Amino acid sequence: MLLLIKLLIAHFLGDFILQTNSFNKKKEKYQLKSPHLYIHAIIHGLLALLFLNEIELWWAALIITITHLIIDAGKLKLSTKKNSRWLFLIDQLLHVLVILSLYVIMEQINLLEEITLSENTWLFILCSIFLTSPVGIMLKVFFTRWKLNEKDTGIDSLKNAGKWIGMIERLLVFVFIISGNFSAVGFLLTAKSVFRFGDLSKAKNMKLTEYVLIGTLLSFGIAILTGLLFNTLLI
Repeated sequence: MLLLIKLLIAHFLGDFILQTNSFNKKKEKYQLKSPHLYIHAIIHGLLALLFLNEIELWWAALIITITHLIIDAGKLKLSTKKNSRWLFLIDQLLHVLVILSLYVIMEQINLLEEITLSENTWLFILCSIFLTSPVGIMLKVFFTRWKLNEKDTGIDSLKNAGKWIGMIERLLVFVFIISGNFSAVGFLLTAKSVFRFGDLSKAKNMKLTEYVLIGTLLSFGIAILTGLLFNTLLI
């Protein structure tokens, strides 16, 4: 289990935390000619090797590098505006399947490693990373089915403020759930409703209100489920 958690942490870091929008746009623009595509794959391999912390597992890091390059190259070649959401999901599924396959192989050959952190700690790190940019990007991909124009939004806000608010609120909900403070989740949701939905009611824009409401419920829901899953998997 520990090997799997480490490899998933490396994946989330490489695919979401360490990959900026400008970096990703250059990959999409130049595709196989972009050095960013190859750098991205190499970063994944290095992260895997770093988290595995076993030089003997170099072959696993090499497999992750090569498969990540192939999967991402295929995604770039096949991607269109209509299928981008589905390709994103397929892309992530394939990466996770590679990691799961490597985990099964490594467990079968009984590789021993020194554990400096407990499995519960690694699981906490995994859940925390997952609830930041990964969930934010997944929600962004989900909301591509609905588009709001400037007339619908009409709200002047800080750059990337919504992104950071979402990450912080999900992490807070996660901490509240795993610590058993369920009432604090209700307090946080109420506080957000007072500030956010108060402005929306003044704007009298049903589309924007529904858009924000769906996003809030999904964000809170994913954080709550992640917290409950963490408590279930605790050793």
